[in-house]
Amino acid sequence: MTARRSESQRLAFRARISHCDAMTAVQVLLPMALTGPYDYELPSNMDAPVGSIVRVPLGKRQVDGVVWGAALGDVAPEKLRPIIRCHPVAPLAPDLMAFIDWMANYVMAPRGAVLNQVMRVPTAFEAPQPLLAWQAGATRPSRMTEARQRVFAALADANMIPAAELAARAQVSTAVIAGLARDGHLQAVPLPDAMPAQPKLKRDGIVLTDDQTRAARALAQAVEKKTFSTHLLDGVTGAGKTEVYFEAIDAALESGRQALVLLPEISLTNQFLERFAARFGVAPAVWHSGLTMGERRRLWRDVSLGKITVLVGARSALFLPWSALGVIIVDEEHDAGFKQEDGLIYNARDMAIVRARFAHAACILASATPSLETAVNAREGRYQRHHLEARIGAAGMPDIAVVDMRSAPPEKGRWMVPQMIEAIRDRLTNQEQALVFLNRRGYAPLTICRQCGHRYACGQCDAWMVEHRFRRELMCHHCGTVEPKPEQCVSCGAVGTLAACGPGIERVTEEVIEMFPQARVAVLSSDLRGGAAVMRQTLAQITAGEVDIIVGTQIVAKGHHFPHLGFVGVVDADLGLGNGDLRASERTYQLLSQVAGRAGREAIKGSAMLQSYMPDHPVLQALVAGDRDQFLSREAAAREAARMPPFGRLAALILSAPRQEDVVALSHHLARKIPRAADIDVLGPAPAPIARLRNRFRYRFLVRAQRSAPIQAFIRQWLFGVKMPGGARLSIDIDPYNFL
Repeated sequence: MTARRSESQRLAFRARISHCDAMTAVQVLLPMALTGPYDYELPSNMDAPVGSIVRVPLGKRQVDGVVWGAALGDVAPEKLRPIIRCHPVAPLAPDLMAFIDWMANYVMAPRGAVLNQVMRVPTAFEAPQPLLAWQAGATRPSRMTEARQRVFAALADANMIPAAELAARAQVSTAVIAGLARDGHLQAVPLPDAMPAQPKLKRDGIVLTDDQTRAARALAQAVEKKTFSTHLLDGVTGAGKTEVYFEAIDAALESGRQALVLLPEISLTNQFLERFAARFGVAPAVWHSGLTMGERRRLWRDVSLGKITVLVGARSALFLPWSALGVIIVDEEHDAGFKQEDGLIYNARDMAIVRARFAHAACILASATPSLETAVNAREGRYQRHHLEARIGAAGMPDIAVVDMRSAPPEKGRWMVPQMIEAIRDRLTNQEQALVFLNRRGYAPLTICRQCGHRYACGQCDAWMVEHRFRRELMCHHCGTVEPKPEQCVSCGAVGTLAACGPGIERVTEEVIEMFPQARVAVLSSDLRGGAAVMRQTLAQITAGEVDIIVGTQIVAKGHHFPHLGFVGVVDADLGLGNGDLRASERTYQLLSQVAGRAGREAIKGSAMLQSYMPDHPVLQALVAGDRDQFLSREAAAREAARMPPFGRLAALILSAPRQEDVVALSHHLARKIPRAADIDVLGPAPAPIARLRNRFRYRFLVRAQRSAPIQAFIRQWLFGVKMPGGARLSIDIDPYNFL
């Protein structure tokens, strides 16, 4: 992914700024699915420069928007409605506004929809309520009870205590505080704005290997230049990539700029916070969907004001109002979790590069298994590559073996082969941990009636219902529909005839507990009850050695450090190889390499065992040989021959409607309008692999183009004048990752 900004874009943006001094009619972009801004009157007594967040009338309601520039052309004053007020918050920075313009054009989304990502914390626009503290007044009460004495004793120690804390510190009720304040014995005073604790720079005692030192120095120098550059930090699992990019963060802070770290999974945050605090003395700010609105409001404003210098977050952190970005780090850059599939469709990894370009910042992509797109960009010189070849200290890479399940199947009724069970037993005997991996949630992917053959399918999607036995539920993993598991067949009424087909993580857990009844077993899956809090607790127990066997789905492959883990067993290494997806081989290699890489990261010699019915598959052979570069070269050659990304471009158009005949008619209508283009061809229309999703029927077009082809312009020409009939929807996915 590379970011380009045309000369016309630069001139237009400069013109937008230069005309704001004397403007009386301005453009205001609203955070809605609108392609452009509306014109409003700027009152003569209002100061609202470009980027200001303002309240404007829209029909009968009032909404917030952003002053996008001077109104273009002659605007009749009598047609303009005035801006109501300008919010007391810093204007959006020019680089953020330019990024919004660019992104909207690239992903073919309304500009207002992109702006909505920035403005999703509306309470942050209002002036913050001052925090109050209590201090002793000039007089004391004539009747001094024991409770009142504790209040004044607490204030004698601290002089001033935040209002929310005084009652707790003095161990009294809030009524005691209220009574003292009413009689003038306590005074409320505003607290100064708190400044978050700042990271400590250039700390002593940091020891890096020679490889780490070289990479860290190069990245720090790139950040210090305050110019845009993109870097691949490529190192085997356990090579210490985090410690290297910490030095780039240090360089950004040293130069007075901010740092953003994007992680693909919230479960990674806790270990990252601990490592960051050990290096910098304080934890960074954290941004994710689990924050309260009050926490979001504070973080949004503090980022805007530059009070927050380092933040780690999910992909939406890209849209915070950064005032002085110096570096953006995308950790585990290959992870599909960076792709937003609903609503505004974008890849946060790619948009991070663009965001860094507009901010004149460095962008660092870190991974042990880089995406093919990133690897090719590094190979062709568009990205600078920094390679860490070995693990830190005495740790070596794990040995990987494949078990051919055609000749050595599991015992009847089991899912783990005897060799895997024996390997786990050996590790437990040595007081080491073992990990059993299966990338399939639930108990079984299909439930069938043994008497009549009825299969339980989702009523809203073309998908089977997955049994979750621990919860006694059947669930659709596509739309989220949940049903209680029935006691009898809904088709024939037979009792006790429902059978689970195939293994899920719950079924494997049952087998592990049965085979190792004395072992302490922990399950890591996104289905875990209790959410992020339970996940953090479980990870802490694993790190502390309080777990013997971990049973997990793909969440365990996302950068975790398990110091006591010696063995990884993959129950089904073939899962994902046969789905025909463009990236099936790449994703499987990345996933299995990452999960195997959890083993042997410290003094323990690690090993991994992959169960497969296709042991000769190139992906598995590359894993056994430890030859990642050869695998990437072979995959790149196949993609280039097919003109597929990164050597060509793709865009998907997904049509959906409640009635199948409507979506078929619409897709045929669009097929007749496909423009001619020498370097672009269109595949389809065809039913989507999941042809019905949430009770909507779906058809797809796939646009394939040469790398330099103007694919967005082609799609705009194609769709010009097309109106969606009632109930129909069109979704455009530039650079699709999901082909379902």
